[in-house]
Amino acid sequence: MTNNASTVPTWSWEHPEDWWVGLAECGELELLALEPPYTREQLVSLGITGIEFGSWRSALPFSLSTDLIGVTDGKTTAEPGRLYKVDGQSLFVPLDARAPLPFEAGSFDWVYAEHFVEHISAAEAISWLTEVRRVLAPTGFVRLTTPDLRRYVDSYLSADGGFFPEHRDGLYQRGARPPLPQRPAFMMNLIFYFWGHRWIYDFEELRYALGEAGFDPDGVLRRGFHEGAMPEVAMLDRETRRHETMYVEAGATAQL
Repeated sequence: MTNNASTVPTWSWEHPEDWWVGLAECGELELLALEPPYTREQLVSLGITGIEFGSWRSALPFSLSTDLIGVTDGKTTAEPGRLYKVDGQSLFVPLDARAPLPFEAGSFDWVYAEHFVEHISAAEAISWLTEVRRVLAPTGFVRLTTPDLRRYVDSYLSADGGFFPEHRDGLYQRGARPPLPQRPAFMMNLIFYFWGHRWIYDFEELRYALGEAGFDPDGVLRRGFHEGAMPEVAMLDRETRRHETMYVEAGATAQL
């Protein structure tokens, strides 16, 4: 969890507006001498084959991380649109995904976004996915993970609470205090009202958005946890989000 609940003396789950998120901190930020729009050749020369949205430090050495969050080493704060090396290892560019992406067409072989698309509106998601398709190579693919509306609804209607007890326990183990309320309606509101969520998807809704963005709707596939067209990318899926998540992949021009 990224909140600093200790800075909010009266914190309660009934007041999510009290969440505080500051700058992400690293040991060293090194500005690279490149200017946007970035080309595939430039990215390949840096060892980059794909881009990861909603992350400022990827676990993959061949991934470019991007997020709206600010990153600082105490001396330098990353400027939007510029490429940085973080702690001498991972590469990062701060971006607002609602704006055109500063990359030439066909720059990436893959795009990964874990629990990202729900943070922008439906119209913004279609616009972003249109840009994602533009920056993908013809044989590239996008992997999206997002809270599964159907799974939440099924759990709300389930006599035993479905995955809700496991989800509450998982958040508590990750540091959420106080413990989440056990009310089913609260758990439903969690995906609509907390974390800055704007639009929640089931599979059909996400396939619609991908189709509107130019992806082939018939080529949109449900995947499993850690299962996908590129195993290394699928391994970015986090265990802590597994029970609530839908995993979807779509090829830029053809079915995977």
